[in-house]
Amino acid sequence: MSETPRVRRRPRDRRAQIAAASAEAFGALGYHGVSMEDIASRLDISSTALYRHYPSKYALFREEALRLSAHSAEAVRVPRELTNSPAAQRLQHVVDALIAKSISNRRSAALLRWQSRYLEPEDYRTLIEHLVRTYAVLGELLAETRPGLDGADRAVLATAALSVIGSISDHHVSVPVRSLTGRLRSACAAVFDTDLPPIGDPPVTAETSEVPLAFKHELLLERAIELFHERGYPNVSVEEIATAAGLPASSAVYRFYRGKGDILAAAFRRAADRVSAAIGPAIAAADGPEQALTTLIELYVQGSFEQRELTFVYYAEISNVPAEDRTVLRNIQRLNVEEWAKLVVGVRPELSAAEARVLVHAALALVVDLGQWLGPDNPVCDQGRVIRLMQVILFGRPAA
Repeated sequence: MSETPRVRRRPRDRRAQIAAASAEAFGALGYHGVSMEDIASRLDISSTALYRHYPSKYALFREEALRLSAHSAEAVRVPRELTNSPAAQRLQHVVDALIAKSISNRRSAALLRWQSRYLEPEDYRTLIEHLVRTYAVLGELLAETRPGLDGADRAVLATAALSVIGSISDHHVSVPVRSLTGRLRSACAAVFDTDLPPIGDPPVTAETSEVPLAFKHELLLERAIELFHERGYPNVSVEEIATAAGLPASSAVYRFYRGKGDILAAAFRRAADRVSAAIGPAIAAADGPEQALTTLIELYVQGSFEQRELTFVYYAEISNVPAEDRTVLRNIQRLNVEEWAKLVVGVRPELSAAEARVLVHAALALVVDLGQWLGPDNPVCDQGRVIRLMQVILFGRPAA
């Protein structure tokens, strides 16, 4: 007797599975680096089956981006039973809700942080409305808990707290949920209690000068990063990079680099090596871990401000670096974070190594997030203020 053929039933939560798999893929590989076939392969279904649920890759991308941004707007809704509670209690409820949403969407939230620029204008406006609502509620609660803060300082502290919460999507440090929640919670509390230094002098913009012919490869790196920052890596051609660098044709680019991916990798490697090179001398010249880390923070902020575009592009476009180079860069970054984390534990021995790494990632992400959301040249987040906030995240207080 022949066996009855098994009928493969479609899971009831198939659409949710598709959404989760696509969001994770977009976050890890970028919107342009993922195809419908890639998503179908992750789910072990055919692309035809995938198209039965979503008409296009963009439809998938849009739904997940707006779902994630809507989560933020939902998280800051204060429940009716807390309406008359003290502002500090309402603020803590909102922070806890945002942390819970961030942890539950950790593997997909990078899509929202780094790929939202690829939304169509109307959809991007919807996303911004969600985020503005989140900022507004945090700002209102900060105004109640710290009535002496002006609007600019409230914006900086709200952005810093959201950066801390969102930064966990940028790395894979494994920490138990309870410990991770507690660490994010205390970091946000320290940020909200921060007294920011007075706004300093506006940054001095160095005059650009023509790079000598012998250093055209340097100019190529600079112009390529500027274009990647402005339009996104997939939307820039080698020909456009050549034109921006003043080269006669795209063939001239290939004298220095094999392609766009190599240009990106070269710029990232240089930035990563700069961070690595600072660690040894800072430790050797310091009286202890706090002084060493304070020096490293100052050097990192200075370098990031000098290369704003590169700092953003590193987070947003690293998935476009060739796989072999990406592995090298990730290893350098991991070692840098571990060295910083050892210094953090030296200052705060109650922290585990993993908890310290979470805080290091949060402090590093803060620099790019403040520039991205408040404007790269906005004086309310000048170098002195960013340094203070990094200290508060890492030390739980300003540096001694």
